[in-house]
Amino acid sequence: MINGFGINWLNKSIFYCKFRPFYVQLCILTSFSCMCLAIIDQFMAICSNPRWHQWNNIKVARYIVIGTIIFWILHGIPFLLYYDQIVSPITGQSNCFIISVAFQKYYNFFYSPVLICIIPMAIMILFGTFAYRNVQNIAYRTVPLVRQESEKQLTTMVLVQVFFDIIPVSPLVALSIFRAIYNTPNDPLVLAQLNLISNILIIINYLHFAASFYIYVSVSKRFRQQLIYVLFRIHFDRFRLRRINNNQIEPQT
Repeated sequence: MINGFGINWLNKSIFYCKFRPFYVQLCILTSFSCMCLAIIDQFMAICSNPRWHQWNNIKVARYIVIGTIIFWILHGIPFLLYYDQIVSPITGQSNCFIISVAFQKYYNFFYSPVLICIIPMAIMILFGTFAYRNVQNIAYRTVPLVRQESEKQLTTMVLVQVFFDIIPVSPLVALSIFRAIYNTPNDPLVLAQLNLISNILIIINYLHFAASFYIYVSVSKRFRQQLIYVLFRIHFDRFRLRRINNNQIEPQT
C-alpha cells in the first residue's frame, strides 16, 4: 500500500502507528526464536549425553514457546509507548516516528543489527554445527535404525533451513550495521540508493518466513509422504465421501 499506492496508514491512524511496529517485532522475534529453539532442540535430541535428553520433550517445548511469546510481548511495550504521530512544520502532515531519543538509539544500534540479525544467526550457526557433528556420529551409537533415519532427516531439514536463513539475513545485517555506524547521508541520490538496497534486502529477507514449507517438501521424503497422506488420504477422501452422501436420494415409503 505504501510503495504501490502511496497510502500510508501509519500516518493516518495513531492506533496503527503504534500497533504495527509492536506486532511486526513480535512476529519477527518469535519466528527467529522458534527457529533457534528448533535447532537447539534437534541438537539435544541427537546429543550423546543423555543429560540433555530430559529437555527434549513436548511439555518443555510448549512452556518455552509460550514463555518466549510472553517475553517478546513485554519487549514490545516500548514500541507502543514511543511510536507516535508527529506533525511536520513544513508540510503540515503527520508522520509516524519514534519520539524517544534513547529508544531510537536502542532500535538503531541493538534491535535491528543485533537482536534480529546477529544473535539469531550466531545461535543457528553454532548449534547447527553441533547438530551436524552429532548426526555424523549417530551411526556409531546404539540407536535403532528407524530413529537414526528419522533424526538424520530432521537434522537435514533444520540445517538446510538454517542455510537458507543465513543467505537472506547476512546482507541485511551488513546494511543494518552500516546504517547504525554512519549517519544518514544528505545527498538525495545516495539516500535513494540506500533505500532501494534496503527495500530489496527486506524483500529477500522475507524468504525466511515463506520458504520453510518448500524447503521441507524438497528435502524430506517423509515430509512429502505425510503431506500427501494428509491432503489426499484424509481431507480429500473425507470431502469426497461427504459429496457422495449429499447426492444420495432418500427413499420414500
